[in-house]
Amino acid sequence: MTSTIKKIGVLTSGGDAPGMNAAIRAVVRACAYYNVECIGIYRGYQGMIEGDFKEMGPRTVKNIINKGGTILKSARSKDFMTTEGRLQAYNHLKESGVDALVVIGGDGTFTGAEIFNNEFQFPIIGIPGTIDNDIYGTSHTLGYDTALNTVVEAIDKIRDTANSHNRLFFVEVMGRDAGHIALNAGIGGGAEEILIPEENLGLDRLVESLRKSKDSGKTSSIVVVAEGDKIGKNVFELKDYVEENMPDYDVRVSVLGHMQRGGAPSCFDRVLASRLGVKAVEVLLEGKTNYMVGLLADKVVLTPLEQAIKGQSRVDAELVKVSDIISI
Repeated sequence: MTSTIKKIGVLTSGGDAPGMNAAIRAVVRACAYYNVECIGIYRGYQGMIEGDFKEMGPRTVKNIINKGGTILKSARSKDFMTTEGRLQAYNHLKESGVDALVVIGGDGTFTGAEIFNNEFQFPIIGIPGTIDNDIYGTSHTLGYDTALNTVVEAIDKIRDTANSHNRLFFVEVMGRDAGHIALNAGIGGGAEEILIPEENLGLDRLVESLRKSKDSGKTSSIVVVAEGDKIGKNVFELKDYVEENMPDYDVRVSVLGHMQRGGAPSCFDRVLASRLGVKAVEVLLEGKTNYMVGLLADKVVLTPLEQAIKGQSRVDAELVKVSDIISI
């Protein structure tokens, strides 16, 4: 593989996700395999602006494949949103001899990457890293599978308490704009109802469904709520409404929050990160730029960054139907 690229920078940006470290490891070792230098950029685009760089080799990424978070840290950079900030970042890259970038993050990260590429014609490849799984062009983003397993485990434990006290639990999970976590974890955890941004169930229909569940003999219920669900202002408003209309239910709320982002990545996420990290380096060395590497039908594919940013990731309609049927 011949290329003019001799040094590749790698960074993580936006919210952390399990599997980011595995992706960093794959990028660094793929660079070593192809005799290309690798530079770790700390704190995302902010670190790029400040020149917070460190040379990385195969041994600098040992024992990180199993760790959550990101050893390169992450930050949201307002400075990178300015022309001056991006120029400063570009100058630091050129001074350090960096020829190309691998950026690991979500749509905000990719938006910054596309703007930077357009301004400076700087080769960039994106790796999707977000637990929300809301990036177009890939069936799975880094961290999504791990987050699902974390949520299902939490639901299983909450159900023990719900059954013991005949309670209704609202379990809020992450997903501001997409209900992938709620839908899949809700099915996997046996939830009676699943509330997602894509499907407006409505308060009255929710109460009617819960009443049917109670009339059918269920003494406790789990309702999984994506944080971006549009039924109420928030999960606590849902709790108040149900208590007003179903006073015989003892209602509780559990907000899982940032625990969904942490923890050791699953085997699936470790393998996915390894595949995408290697592919990102290979694509750069082939002279391609402004793409995201993703997974579709178990094949690593390329999607233009613009499409990855603007395309809409949709929940599976079949899964919505399945959740309705098996929650009876």
